[in-house]
Amino acid sequence: MTLNVLLAILVGGLFAMGIYLMLRRSIVKLIMGLALLGHGANLLIFTSGGLVRARAPLIEEGETIPSAPFADPLPQALILTAIVISFGVLAFMMVLVSRAYRAVGTDDTDEFTGTDH
Repeated sequence: MTLNVLLAILVGGLFAMGIYLMLRRSIVKLIMGLALLGHGANLLIFTSGGLVRARAPLIEEGETIPSAPFADPLPQALILTAIVISFGVLAFMMVLVSRAYRAVGTDDTDEFTGTDH
């Protein structure tokens, strides 16, 4: 089995587990599912960039393009940006869940029925 197939199975598993956890009634499981979806998306972007053992895309002195083979830096930059954004979203969600738990007294989403707490 090649590495691309293995990563495709891993990405599919992360998406499946993330969606399964997001559909549960516990809001803590919702956060865990959101984190798994973020990791799955990062691996998907990484895999779509192509898995090659190559050099950094540095341009030698006197040339206008890097010499082949070189790694594509765009997926790596997108993943770094996605990691920072997902960390911010998860931190916000944890604070939001903490506040909701103090107000309602449970993490069951069916108990979040009104806004009068």
